Amino acid sequence: MPHFTRVASLVSLLLLISTVRADCECGYTVNGTLYTDLTESDFLHMKNINESGWIPQKYTVDPDLARGPYGKEASPDHIVLNPLESRFDWAGDGINGGDAGAQVIVSGGDPGEGGMVRMGEMNTNRTDILYGSFRAGIRLTGTPGTCGAFFWYLNDTQEIDMEFLSSQFNASSHPVNLVLQSQQSLDAGFNADDTAAFQVHQLPFDPSGGFHEYRFDWFSDRVDFYADGVLLKTMSGDGVPSDPGHLALSQWSNGDPLWSAGPPAEDAVMTVSYLKGYFNSSDTARQDDWRNRCTDINAPRATCEVPEITEAPQGNVSAKTFFFSQQQNMTVNQSIPSGNPNTITSGAWSVQASTQGVFTILLLSSFVLLAEWWW
Repeated sequence: MPHFTRVASLVSLLLLISTVRADCECGYTVNGTLYTDLTESDFLHMKNINESGWIPQKYTVDPDLARGPYGKEASPDHIVLNPLESRFDWAGDGINGGDAGAQVIVSGGDPGEGGMVRMGEMNTNRTDILYGSFRAGIRLTGTPGTCGAFFWYLNDTQEIDMEFLSSQFNASSHPVNLVLQSQQSLDAGFNADDTAAFQVHQLPFDPSGGFHEYRFDWFSDRVDFYADGVLLKTMSGDGVPSDPGHLALSQWSNGDPLWSAGPPAEDAVMTVSYLKGYFNSSDTARQDDWRNRCTDINAPRATCEVPEITEAPQGNVSAKTFFFSQQQNMTVNQSIPSGNPNTITSGAWSVQASTQGVFTILLLSSFVLLAEWWW
C-alpha cells in the first residue's frame, strides 16, 4: 500500500474514533423537556435486589406516630423478587408462583392491641433526584386494608404521592389518591384533604385486576399525574417540591379506618413490574459528567425521546416496554440496575461495554494500519 494511502486511511480512522458517540449522551426528552439522568429497573427479570439500585427499608413507627391503632414495621423480607423463569418472557407467573415482579408485602392477621403491622418499602439509593418523569408498572392488591404507594420523598412537607387504598376498591369504585404533601397538610395533622394539592380520581379500570402504568411528571411549577398514558390531574402552587429527594414504593397498614383501614385478613401483595425515571440531578459531580459527555446537543441521537405508554402493560406484547438500558450503544455512567435480560451482570456494565467495544475495535485497527505503514 502506498504511503499516502496508508496515511490517509490512518487519519480517517483516527477521525472516526474521535467522533464516535454513544446514543443519548445529552439526555432524554419527555414532551420536549430534557433530562440528564435515568434509572431503569426491570423487575420482571431481576434476581438480586442488592445490585438493583433499590434499598429495602427497615424501620419501626409506633402507633402514636403512625397515627393509627397499630404501628408499622418495615422489614426487608417483605420485599420479594419473583422474576420470570425465561428472559424471553414478559408476562406470567414468577419462579415462586403468582405475578412476576417485585412483591411489596403487608402481613395479614391481627397484630394484637397496639401491635405492629409488618410491611414492605424500598427506596432508590439516588437521593439527588430533582424534577423528572417517573413511571411504574404496578398491580395493586385486591385484599382490603392496605395503602399501596408510588411516590417521591424528601420530608413530610415535600412529597409527591400516588396512593391506593384497597378498602376503597369495589365493583363501581377504583380510586387513586393524588397528593402533594406540603407544609399546609403537615399543619393540618398530615391531612391534605382540605388543600388544593389533594384529589381522589376514579380510574376506568380495577387497579387490582392487572398491571397498569402510573406516572407523575414533576416540574418546578407543577406536577402532572398519569395512568396508562392518560393525564389525570395537574397540581401547582406552594405544594410543589423544590428540593432533591428519592423515589419509593411501599405498601402498609396501620388500621386507621379513615385511610389504610385493615390490617388485612391475609397477606396482601402489591407487585411492581418496572420502574423508570428520567430526571435531573442536584449532584455537582453528575452535572459535571453530563457537561463532559454532552459535547454537541444537536448531534444525531445526542438526545433520545422517551416512548410513551398508550395501553396497560399486560401480556407478553404490551408488558415488553422499552428500556434504554436494553439497547445497544447507550451512553455510559447512568444508573441502570441489574435485571436487564440482555446483560451478563448489570445494565450499566453493558451500556459502557457497548460503546467502549466499538472504540476498542477502532483503536486496534488504527494500530494495525500504523504498523503496516511503518514497516
